Amino acid sequence: MRPAPPDLLSKLATHLGDVVQGKPAQVRLALTCLVARGHLLLEDVPGVGKTTLAEGLARSFSLSFARVQFTADLLPSDILGAQVFKQAQGTFEFRKGPIFHQVVLADELNRAPPRTQSALLEAMAQGQVSLDGTTHDLPRPFSVIATQNPLDLSGTYPLPDSQLDRFLLRLSLGHLDAATEAQLLVARRADPLASFAPVADAADLVFLQEAADQVQVSKDVADYAVRLAAATRAHSDIERGVSTRAVLSLMSAARAVALWEGRDFVTPGDLRSLLVPALAHRLLLRSSSNGAFARDEAGHLLEELARQVPAPR
Repeated sequence: MRPAPPDLLSKLATHLGDVVQGKPAQVRLALTCLVARGHLLLEDVPGVGKTTLAEGLARSFSLSFARVQFTADLLPSDILGAQVFKQAQGTFEFRKGPIFHQVVLADELNRAPPRTQSALLEAMAQGQVSLDGTTHDLPRPFSVIATQNPLDLSGTYPLPDSQLDRFLLRLSLGHLDAATEAQLLVARRADPLASFAPVADAADLVFLQEAADQVQVSKDVADYAVRLAAATRAHSDIERGVSTRAVLSLMSAARAVALWEGRDFVTPGDLRSLLVPALAHRLLLRSSSNGAFARDEAGHLLEELARQVPAPR
């Protein structure tokens, strides 16, 4: 018998926390993103566990997983696949690329040129790819987890707004605290995923996703989300506020957050807890700052707006 959503989510978070240690909040948000059918952007320096988190998410649900290392010479066909001519039969056969997995890790996404980055847009928005006039459905469930280094700008291409807007959440893992880092050194585990077994399957993930779909949103909470979005569009320090897609994404994630608490309704607190990870990367600020500083500045502006926009009681 399948456990209730809060129990299943807690079990998954505990299990994933065995390999992504010292980051319970990020593990919870990553699982929330998957339950909300979203795509995840992990922006941080190398070596803090971004790849481990991505592969751990896939393994927890026994989902098929592919890692694509994005480089300057990567072609769209290296991701999507291509028609291959079979000389013996005199016909073309479609050979699927790594995008045809349930979880795809786009490692260092910003190292590929815009043409290659854009190969992911249709897949992320519609769960399909179109090649040579033929549309191919991707497996369900499907999620892209991308990583990028915010500090090293040499040889990178900034992600366009259309790409950023398709990521439900953006997270930063950050460095471990001293005690957890020392514990890892004592454990001496060369590969933390070597013995990492699934505790759920794809059907469990679909169950959680469908349960999140049933979470109710009252008119007052919906109006609150709209007023928060409108505040980003009217703020003097913000050149461009969030899109309608962003508001829809925020609410999808809030429904998933409600599952953790065993509720069938979204609260204003659910929305506020997601403002920075769900909206900060979608803002275009009037200042010329970039990188981690811009991310922090956008987060501070959203926290300021959350204090200014009255929440329904």
